[in-house]
Amino acid sequence: MNTASPAMDRSPSHQPDAPETGVTLPSPAGPAVRGTGRLRALDGLRLIAALMVAAYHYGGRDGDIAKAWGSSPQTQFPTVHEWFAYGPLGVQIFFVISGFVICMSGWGRPLRSFFASRVSRLMPSYWAAIILVTLIFALPPVAYAAVSPSDALLNLTMLQQPLGADRVLGVCWTLWVELRFYALFALCVVLRGVTRHRVVLFCAAWTLAAALADASGEPFLNLVLMPEYAPFFVGGIGLYLVHRDRRDVLAWGIVAVGWAIGQHYAVAGLWHKPNPEYFSYREPVIIIAIVTAGFAAVAAIATGLLNRVNWRWLTVAGALTYPFYLVHEHLGWVSIEVLHQHAGLPSWATFLGTIAVMLTLAWLLNRYVEKWATPLLRRVLNRRPTPQHASS
Repeated sequence: MNTASPAMDRSPSHQPDAPETGVTLPSPAGPAVRGTGRLRALDGLRLIAALMVAAYHYGGRDGDIAKAWGSSPQTQFPTVHEWFAYGPLGVQIFFVISGFVICMSGWGRPLRSFFASRVSRLMPSYWAAIILVTLIFALPPVAYAAVSPSDALLNLTMLQQPLGADRVLGVCWTLWVELRFYALFALCVVLRGVTRHRVVLFCAAWTLAAALADASGEPFLNLVLMPEYAPFFVGGIGLYLVHRDRRDVLAWGIVAVGWAIGQHYAVAGLWHKPNPEYFSYREPVIIIAIVTAGFAAVAAIATGLLNRVNWRWLTVAGALTYPFYLVHEHLGWVSIEVLHQHAGLPSWATFLGTIAVMLTLAWLLNRYVEKWATPLLRRVLNRRPTPQHASS
């Protein structure tokens, strides 16, 4: 199956996207809570970022999606496909949100609790999505090939990418990025107890180390330190420090450095010279503007400027974002083919209908998987083993 990700789109329009290492997720970071109040605007921003990624997957590139439509998305969306091509930047926005929420989640929490919260948040819907996509792709009428049974089982560990196995979910590369961020933050900050001093030191050290890793060209250092994604996480962490004290000049400096380095990597990853053979062309100024808007939106939430955006339905939106992100790409191909090629719906009706179908599926996963499995798994992981006393 095609596991191309949306970080870069430099293939000619008549060829599928080449396999890439960058792009697609929402952040699975979980509820954004400070004290007793939920930052519902952050939930809404997370859903917007997920819809950006979905727009890219459904109409912003060629590849397997062209098979689902029966022709290139350029034909289906002659004008807006060029805007859909900016959808991968939703991932960078997710990473900013993740930095904010993971710092919030780790504050005042021991390592065991932090580990339990992350695993219980990520894994239930992830396991369900792996099983669901594998089973549907194995059905004879479905035109997309399932991965091998061995690779499907390995995918359940979320370690398929470093071990070189085929991915069941094309978007799971972003979860591998998130896992490395969680590990770095846990080992460097949460293990010793989260304090402002340690968080600031972590941001400074990671930023410098990531730049040195990029300059060295050493694959292992790049794998661990993730230079192209680190500034977005660091910027999000800085914004959480701003959330705690908006007068914290050093925190604002961390945000500014994260933004400056982040936009550089975003442009480097998504821009190419104009070429009529390519599927799409992205303007550097627009890339920078979208990255800036993502940082600005999280900053507005962090400083309380969006406190009035507190509608209850945004909590539901936040709960649906992660399962939607997991299932939308590959099962979206199936939905588009059924609605467009078999049911004969026009392009925009198919696009919106597929979004609706994937959101409904996300609601089912949240209602019938996450609602019971997440707290159960958290309790199990937080449970301390009972001491075994030797019999006298």
